[in-house]
Amino acid sequence: MTSISESQDYSPKGSKRGHKAGGSAFAFLAWFVALSCVLPMLAVALAALTGGTDTIQHLVETVLARYALTTVALVAMVSVGTLLLGVGAAWLVTMTRFPGVRFFEVVLVLPLAFPAYVLAYAYTFILDHPGIVQTTLRDVTGWGPRDYWFPEIRSLGGAALMLVLVLYPYVYLLARAAFLQQTGGAFLAARALGKSAFSAFWSVSLPMARPAIASGVLLAVMETIADFGTVSYFGVQTFATGIYTSWFSLADRSGAAQLALCLLSFALMLAVLERSTRGKARYHQAGKRHTTMPPAELKGIGALGAWVLCAVPVVLGFALPVFILFNMGLQSEQDLFSRRYIGFLQNSLLLATVAAILTVIAAICLGFYQRLRPGRVSSTAAYMSRLGYAVPGGVIAVGLMVPFAAFDNVLDAWMRANFEIRTGLLITGSIWLLVGAYMVRFLAAALGAYESGQSTVHANMDAAARSLGQGPMGMLRRVHLPMLTPSLLTALLIVFVDVMKELPATLIMRPFNYDTLAVQAYRLASDERLEGAAVPSLVILAVGLLPVILICRQVGRR
Repeated sequence: MTSISESQDYSPKGSKRGHKAGGSAFAFLAWFVALSCVLPMLAVALAALTGGTDTIQHLVETVLARYALTTVALVAMVSVGTLLLGVGAAWLVTMTRFPGVRFFEVVLVLPLAFPAYVLAYAYTFILDHPGIVQTTLRDVTGWGPRDYWFPEIRSLGGAALMLVLVLYPYVYLLARAAFLQQTGGAFLAARALGKSAFSAFWSVSLPMARPAIASGVLLAVMETIADFGTVSYFGVQTFATGIYTSWFSLADRSGAAQLALCLLSFALMLAVLERSTRGKARYHQAGKRHTTMPPAELKGIGALGAWVLCAVPVVLGFALPVFILFNMGLQSEQDLFSRRYIGFLQNSLLLATVAAILTVIAAICLGFYQRLRPGRVSSTAAYMSRLGYAVPGGVIAVGLMVPFAAFDNVLDAWMRANFEIRTGLLITGSIWLLVGAYMVRFLAAALGAYESGQSTVHANMDAAARSLGQGPMGMLRRVHLPMLTPSLLTALLIVFVDVMKELPATLIMRPFNYDTLAVQAYRLASDERLEGAAVPSLVILAVGLLPVILICRQVGRR
């Protein structure tokens, strides 16, 4: 039977003209958003290529190799760590049964609420030389500072550990979904042929889930190269810290742009790799689900081992840091209800609210444009808009500051010459450019949430709305938006929380004397006032728990 959308058009001719005009408006808005998203990347490339060879030669001779090697080493360690933790936990809670398995399959997501730099503050407080662990060790043994060796938390390995503990849920969620979708036939056949459970997992189940696992690891890697707070606090020199140092400490705009171009190239390469991997991520679903994977009952030592393996990342990545931060906050002199902290909170809430609303509106324009005019053109606009999720915040900040600062300077010079009026930093001195950076960085998350909801709206509903005389705007307002309210609220919440946690772009682009909770936490930690940094960190964590609770509820229902 032919659906309404595939049959002849019953809409009035007037509505056809309105539909065409409305479609053109959405096309304009969608492409405006898409071009805004690629503007920072083009600006970074142009600034880097026109910065002269002296700067790049100096970078090559001094810091470029160190930045590259450190970044690659950090990426390698985080990749291995998230792979082992995420896949191991996903297999245990999906394919085995032991006491507490239902509890662990939900709480294993909780470390996702932590920004890595907040975790770094908590562990530095207890593991650094003056921390409680080493102090107790010296008191018990009578050793002096040079009489023993203790792992240095402020190191490349320490930064990798912090990132692994907060990023492994990406791999865990995707690997668990892949294992749940597998049929049990191949696994049972391998067991029938004499393979052990581990051998069958290694040779059958793991290869079938490889695309989903690779996507999770690549997401963790992209978050790693975008991280600034953790590596900066631990003194690890990566491209992210190099960009900030060149921009502020050395006042070298060309050097910052050229470092940003190196990091941008690496990030875009990962984005293409992630997209190609995700495009192949369907073969683990092949086959009819007539045979479910039989979970193995673990008892004795096996059950205890599984319980410990699942408990360790939850304790280290969530429970222990929350306990540490709470105690640090009690010892601090920071008053969360003081006028100063109320200002930090208001700034954070204002930026997060405005950025979330504008980002979701941009996602609606892009998603609805794809719905109105499916094809290569609309898909290209959506793909361009998604590139921001792979670009670190520091790169986006440099890419926006360079052209708009030049525009502000030209405008100020022209106004002074003709009207004797100083306009100053009209754009770069406002919060709107910072909000634009947030939109570029987090639009992919909002667009993904919107498109997942839009897929539930059948095409026949669009045809019915057109037959009743509704144009695109009426169709969106009366049909799509009411049905997509849950997806839109999810998108708003995700972007809101991401903006609350964002640090590098905020540090570079915030207006003078306009600090957020994240900036305040970073500043206090940089001054070694870790107890004070715990107070804004706890607020950021509390806000970050909101989307994680939603994810936990979905995992529990699944």
